[in-house]
Amino acid sequence: MTLEEKAGTLAGKVWEFLNATGKADEKEIMKGIKVRRSTEFYLAIGWLLREGKLEVSGTADAPVFKLK
Repeated sequence: MTLEEKAGTLAGKVWEFLNATGKADEKEIMKGIKVRRSTEFYLAIGWLLREGKLEVSGTADAPVFKLK
């Protein structure tokens, strides 16, 4: 699997998780989609942000994510 494919797959999992939960922080999402490395998590978040599908609130140290 290429890095781009992995990012897209993880973005889909994040989207599905947030669609079910409404909003969540990094730790909740990582646990929910079973990702251990934050680099993989942020690949997915970047993908969704680039597509305009996420809103981010909270602080830089504790962001909270939800779907638009």
